[in-house]
Amino acid sequence: MSTLTIGSLDAGRVGLGCNNFGMRIGEDRAGEVVRAALDAGITFFDTADVYGGTRSEEFLGKALAGRRDEAIVATKFGSTLGEGRGGASARWVAQACEDSLRRLGTDRIDLYQLHRPDDSVPIAETLGALDELVQAGKVVRIGNSNFSAAQIDEAAAASAASGEAAFVTAQNHFSLLERRVQAEVIPACERHGLAMLPYFPLASGLLTGKYTRGEAPPEGTRLALMPSERVDRVLSERNFDLVERLTAWAEGQGHTILDLAFAWLAAQPTMGPVIAGATSAEQVQANVAAGQWQLAGDEVVAVDGILAGG
Repeated sequence: MSTLTIGSLDAGRVGLGCNNFGMRIGEDRAGEVVRAALDAGITFFDTADVYGGTRSEEFLGKALAGRRDEAIVATKFGSTLGEGRGGASARWVAQACEDSLRRLGTDRIDLYQLHRPDDSVPIAETLGALDELVQAGKVVRIGNSNFSAAQIDEAAAASAASGEAAFVTAQNHFSLLERRVQAEVIPACERHGLAMLPYFPLASGLLTGKYTRGEAPPEGTRLALMPSERVDRVLSERNFDLVERLTAWAEGQGHTILDLAFAWLAAQPTMGPVIAGATSAEQVQANVAAGQWQLAGDEVVAVDGILAGG
């Protein structure tokens, strides 16, 4: 798998999202998925303290036992884990990091990300606490998630003023069917040299052919566990129309809609690893294979024309 650089970290074009661990699959299956990912050349593993009720970090840590140095471990803090446990205060940054290190069974977090903005805490306070973790060797690089362009600009200015650690990644919802970050967030990443880490790149499975128009999500799928309003938003008539057109175009190039979902994202500016979840070794292998297609410039233009029409 070809690699790209995130700060000082070298990662493959396809990463493994671990939010299924502890929610849709248990420890044994999670271990199978992680080992399959490593064997397939995936090095970037993205989790969060909140995933699976903290079990995702635990499962990932156990699965990486003996192979930790083959992996870039990215996790997140800031989502609420209970009363007084969450947010971006200096106190919680320090505590959350210690908790994640313990659950992961490691001495360092390669990429530590603020899961969501916390308007109650000055970003300079959060960045100062993260810089202390970097200086202590507990964290290698830091990133943000779900930030707006203005919040990315503010954080970059704060780091420049203090000389402390700066965000090197921005993790946001981004796919063929969810492109709002293109307007302002991607340009902000370009301004400040941040790599974009797209989550939900397969639109919760809609870009894999998993769902059928007019039918309820199959049991065991991600959307089957989601509230009805989320399901209706993803499985909209507009999205199905667009998927049909994209599928037809991809097949005309000898590829699948899954291939296109990865290839189009990989062709976007400042792109880091495309973070895709998996619940089986077979899904991991399919994602890695899909990540091999590289779109030519005229192919990107053709796909963008389909998207504009949708």
